[in-house]
Amino acid sequence: MSVLSAILVGLAMGLVFGLALEKSRVFEPGVIVGQMQLRNFTMLKVFLTAVATGLVVLAVMNGFGIIKLAPKATLYTADIVGGLILGAGITLAGACPGTVLAQVGAGYRDAWATLAGGICGAMAFGYLEPTLKPWISGGPGKLTLDQMMGLPFWLVALVLAALLVVLLVIMERWRPWRSELGRNVDGDADRSLPSGSPRIAPQS
Repeated sequence: MSVLSAILVGLAMGLVFGLALEKSRVFEPGVIVGQMQLRNFTMLKVFLTAVATGLVVLAVMNGFGIIKLAPKATLYTADIVGGLILGAGITLAGACPGTVLAQVGAGYRDAWATLAGGICGAMAFGYLEPTLKPWISGGPGKLTLDQMMGLPFWLVALVLAALLVVLLVIMERWRPWRSELGRNVDGDADRSLPSGSPRIAPQS
């Protein structure tokens, strides 16, 4: 793939990703913080949908030999500590590396501070990585579920995708997305209304 083709593919993927974020409203700070507080599951449902879709696409492409998988190594310390730091940052900022750009585009002024902080954090890690590497490099290496089970990747991927679809249906029946987004479609439900009360859209 040429450089121009890679750029065009990246732009197309970014466009689709941005549209999906905007339409699902998962970039809203209320949705993100609500997920971290386990009171709004819109974000989890959107991400699990993306995982299921990705598994099906990868299963087909890998099964037909179109692509080869290149999983990253499992590093326990880096994954656990890095995940905790990232989760704390997401909760405090109400944004994550993927949604902050959507927030900038939607006009959230504080998203610029989050974006600047993310860039500074990435730069700091780049300079500190040689020093931190001995502490974060321990792990079993490349570890995948299909290898552990001794099964083809496409089979494991399709089974997991099917299980995720079942889980998503259950979650949607438990917590419908329309009620979770709230009256203003921002993830901040009107707590003054009793549970089960109908929500009235604001008059224009």
